[in-house]
Amino acid sequence: MSAANRRILIIDDERPILLTLEALLGRHGYQPETAATAAYGLKILKSNSPALVLLDLQLPDADGLQMLQQIKREHPEVQVIILTAHDSLNNAIESIKRGAYHFISKPYAPEELLSLVEKALEKQSLLKETEELRQKAQQLEKRLEIAETKLAPVFKSKVMQEIHELINAMAPSEANVLITGESGVGKEVIANVIHTRSRRAAKPMVKLNCAAFPQAMIESELFGYVKGAFTGATNDFTGMIAEASGSTLFLDEISEMPADLQTRFLRVLQEREYRPLGSTKTQKADFRVVAATNRPISQALAENRLRADLYYRLNTFQIEIPPLRERKEDIPPLVTSFLKTFAQQLGKPEPTIVPEAFQKLLDYGWPGNVRELQNSMEYAVVLARQNQIGLKELPAEVQLPVALQNMDRTPHQNGGVKSLDDLERNAILQALAQCHGNKKKAAQVLGIQRPTLYNKMKRFAIEL
Repeated sequence: MSAANRRILIIDDERPILLTLEALLGRHGYQPETAATAAYGLKILKSNSPALVLLDLQLPDADGLQMLQQIKREHPEVQVIILTAHDSLNNAIESIKRGAYHFISKPYAPEELLSLVEKALEKQSLLKETEELRQKAQQLEKRLEIAETKLAPVFKSKVMQEIHELINAMAPSEANVLITGESGVGKEVIANVIHTRSRRAAKPMVKLNCAAFPQAMIESELFGYVKGAFTGATNDFTGMIAEASGSTLFLDEISEMPADLQTRFLRVLQEREYRPLGSTKTQKADFRVVAATNRPISQALAENRLRADLYYRLNTFQIEIPPLRERKEDIPPLVTSFLKTFAQQLGKPEPTIVPEAFQKLLDYGWPGNVRELQNSMEYAVVLARQNQIGLKELPAEVQLPVALQNMDRTPHQNGGVKSLDDLERNAILQALAQCHGNKKKAAQVLGIQRPTLYNKMKRFAIEL
């Protein structure tokens, strides 16, 4: 039984009884506190959170039964044993009806009281454990609901439906997972869903972004350290491997982890043991690893950014999430989901999108993928007037004609050296993009006449 569960508050207006009970309970390892009035007793209840109250029915400033009712209303988890010299069946029945654990008459045998105290505290401990389990179950259910809400909209495309089926099949296992895809496609969302559908979902997933820390810090963040391990290590620090015990460790941008640290981490995966920095004690490692990278695997391996042996250890299952431009059927449900979310956050009705604006969303290439779409929808909801999103409410880059959106993807000849035609064509495209497709303004920016601009656009096959 924890120390918190051994706190007992005695409320009685007779000082000899308070002293006697305080001494009796103290000798048996409990932590008694005393109060001679109902008012002081309630103050202690609010500040010290005892597990059990021994309550006299006859108090100078309150009726004991009313006091009992108030305690159970304000502190329902606290157990109460009624102590009274006025033994009556009615009092006993009324006490139990109002939530008392038991009713004992004065004078009482110490053994009888101690037995009741022990049983009442056991009940309180059991109720507390049950409540903690209920809260954990609710948290798990909420995390799963959030994960499902985030992932469900992207299941409209065939490729995401196949990913969904793969997650359902492998999430309950202990297999390592490697998630690949461009920045913003939703790799962390997929990792969250894998975790919430796993056997380790009762504990939160632990996340480390290897690109977010200086290389010198990643090792200490991952393995932890003991006091004195290095200059500035003034206290022990529990690393993420220990924090992820019984859970999932998500390593984002794994290819940014230093090569020597990849070697050490591979040994942890193989042996399931590790040592914090500066420690001589080996500790067990009990976690499942899900890793992610936005670099193409072939490139990461060729450039030695990802060790081949670590890659093969992580790659039990590989999930490659395609960019949003390759699965545009996912855009409508994602848009609907984001509009609903941001409208709720802002306390606004969910806006509608005019067809012309919606077509722009479908035509746009989304180089930032789902993250960029999400940001664009937040931007649009903030600016929406009269519960409607038109072209003016979309970010400027989304409004641009397709030819201008793709200008940076235009291939160049001569092994990457741009010809004069390439330079002139790009200058025209950049001017048109800067002026949002306005040819008159673009001609002014370029310092040429509009007819000249039209001729050059025709020559370079630039269509708006």
